[in-house]
Order: sequence, then structure tokens, then C-alpha cells
Amino acid sequence: MIQGSTLFVVSTPIGNLNDISLRAIEVLKAVQLIAAEDTRQTQKLLNHYGIKTRLTAFHDFSDHSAAQRLIQRLKNGDSIALVSDAGTPLISDPGFGLVVAARRAGLTVLPIPGPSAFVAALSVAGLPTDRFSFEGFLPAKPGPREKSLAALATEQRTMVFYEAPHRITRMLQACASHFESSRQVFVGRELTKRFEQHYSGTLTSALSWLAENNHHTKGEFVVVIAGGHESACQEARMKKAEAQVAELRQEMSMKKAVAFISAFLGLSKNELYRRVLEQDQ
Repeated sequence: MIQGSTLFVVSTPIGNLNDISLRAIEVLKAVQLIAAEDTRQTQKLLNHYGIKTRLTAFHDFSDHSAAQRLIQRLKNGDSIALVSDAGTPLISDPGFGLVVAARRAGLTVLPIPGPSAFVAALSVAGLPTDRFSFEGFLPAKPGPREKSLAALATEQRTMVFYEAPHRITRMLQACASHFESSRQVFVGRELTKRFEQHYSGTLTSALSWLAENNHHTKGEFVVVIAGGHESACQEARMKKAEAQVAELRQEMSMKKAVAFISAFLGLSKNELYRRVLEQDQ
């Protein structure tokens, strides 16, 4: 029995329709309404499982009133299932605003767990999973993308990204320029789908693999990149600190700039001071 006035956040297959859970099917059949990122895409899933529940569109471009209409229905006793095109809603998919609004209204929000592309990729990538950083999609424009990758240059955890087919080559090229080109990477293409492919190697060899065949750049991608070694990350932090000291020296003495930056970044003041002095020579 599905309880009323509940927003169910339902995970759906990322490719293979058989990956849906029995509980997800039960909920999708029992709720009064399904709020879908793309009703046409979700209708294919519902048709496959003979689910007749009414659909309504809810996505990133839905206005505030659309969310409020759903909240009012929940307050009136209806239960609603929130789904995205594939995988778990809110994980690089729409739904955040609706979940926040439902919780603020004191309504029950329940997860119906299931497929998630980044979890699937992590489980088979062969890279450390005890600590990882999910980064989603990098910015499409070069400037913001470079800024994001520069901030990750000192990241020691395994990093997970999503990427679109028309940007996958540029994305890996940018990663190779900001990280060590020998950094280990796993590229998962079309996970759980008919033409699923995996590639494991270095960032350099992954770029060669992409260029080998036009099919290698088609579909949806999950990219898992190994974190940097402690020594490499420490060197990157020091270079960042040196650049920041150089900027601050326009406003204060070198000694004060070094003291401020070393404290802010948690670096050795003496080591940073030594490196800055070497640059001046």
C-alpha cells in the first residue's frame, strides 16, 4: 500500500530496461502521477511494463508554478513519483527544487533506489573507490572548464565525470593538460546498453582509443580518473600558492604574503618562502 502525500524519488534504468527494481514498478503503478523529465522517454518504460499512471512533465525549464502545483497535489493527499530520463533523479538530473519544496512543506520524500551511471562505472573501473569525488558534467565553455580542472589538480580522490559525445575528446584533452597525461582513466560508453564499451588506460592512450573509430565517440560517457599521487598534488598546491603570493605582493610584503597564503592553504611557510625566493633569483 502506497502512503498518500508522499513524493517518491524513483531510479529508473540507465539503458537496459530489465535493471528496474520490483519496488520501482510497484510505486510507478500505485502513485497518482509521475513527474518526468521527458514524458516521451518515460512513456517507453511505462509501456514496457504495462504501467498506466498519468504523466506530467517536470524538468530544469519548468517554472516555479509547476513545482507548486505538484506540491499542492501532494498536500491534497496524492502521491507522486519523480523520475528522470535515466538513472537516479537529482544526480546531474532535474528534481532538486521539487525535493526542497516538498521538504519545506513538511511532506514525506522517499527514495526508491536503483541504477546510477556513476556508481555502475565506479564498480567496474578498477580504480580506488574508498574515497571518490563525483563531478558530474564539466562546464561546456573552455574558460569555466579550465577553471574547474585547475581546482581539481590537487585532488587525490578518484574523480567521476559525465560527458556528452560531442565534447568527450575535448574533455579528455583538457584533463590530460591539467593532470599527468599518464594518469589512469576508465571510459565507460553506453553503459548497460547494446553497444556498451569500456576502455582502461592512461589519459593519453584513451585519446588514441577515441580517435581509432568514430563509434568510440558516440553515446553517453562516464569517465573515471584516478586521483593524483600525494607528491604530485603537493607540487600542484605549491605552484598555486606561488602564483597567489605573486598576486598578493602587489599589495603587501613578500613575508606577509607568504605567511597568509601558507596559513590559508595549510602549507609549510618555510618551504613556500624558500620557493618564492628561488623564483626571485
